[in-house]
Amino acid sequence: MYSRILSLLFMIMCIGGGIVSAAQPAPQIEAEAAVLMVSNTREVLFDKKPYDIMYPASTTKIMTLITALEKGDPNSIVTVSPKAATCEGSSLELKAGERLTLHDAMYGMMLVSGNDSAEAIAESVGGSIPSFAKMMTDKAEKIGALQTHFSNPHGLPDPFNHFTTAYDLALITAYGMENKEFANIVSTREYDVNFLNGKKTHVKNTNKFLKSYAGANGVKTGYTDAAGDCLVAAAKRDGVQLIAVILNDDERWDDAAKLLDYGFAQIAQSKIKK
Repeated sequence: MYSRILSLLFMIMCIGGGIVSAAQPAPQIEAEAAVLMVSNTREVLFDKKPYDIMYPASTTKIMTLITALEKGDPNSIVTVSPKAATCEGSSLELKAGERLTLHDAMYGMMLVSGNDSAEAIAESVGGSIPSFAKMMTDKAEKIGALQTHFSNPHGLPDPFNHFTTAYDLALITAYGMENKEFANIVSTREYDVNFLNGKKTHVKNTNKFLKSYAGANGVKTGYTDAAGDCLVAAAKRDGVQLIAVILNDDERWDDAAKLLDYGFAQIAQSKIKK
């Protein structure tokens, strides 16, 4: 009798050949702030201090890329200024006077997180870094990111003028992923950056999550002493695009996987219940 009861309970749990698991508890993560969002609906599946003001570090370049794609011509020529060439931090190793298309400069910026490339793009598209940063902030506001302000295109620290929130960054990324070229760039693992003088630089994406997580298709890493380790991770499975924003997290790779696993499990359970 006991075995028959167990069998009956098992059958009740099974629907269409799948097993309905109990609602999963929210994952425990180390991030200071985080958001898990369904890209197309903007539904938040998980959050931790989503509206706290945070430093974005190089996840800033998500907004830089959006602005460059919308305001610039990908076939236009970017000429590297002495200022851009000497920008500190992560670098595409650009030299003053070098010329490349905006298209290639964007790939260089996003894959190796080139601060020099970000400045060269800002100067080329916006005329100056302050002007381009205003374009970024204005666009963020239109997207709905109302607690975000940019003072530069790369995310180097500016404590009073350069900040965002995990929620805002998720909104910005969800908007970006609707642009096919944006999605192509942030999901690219390797790329040859070509210069007009014949020079070629092979770059590899700093986002190792692209190789380690099934369905991963973006987006951007970031780090400064002030911001800590940051990651905006994205993955798509069965037509569902999720975005995980993780700010100031020493365990960003593992925690991104936890959040996305949790999100896909919630989506699966929701479909079963329907």
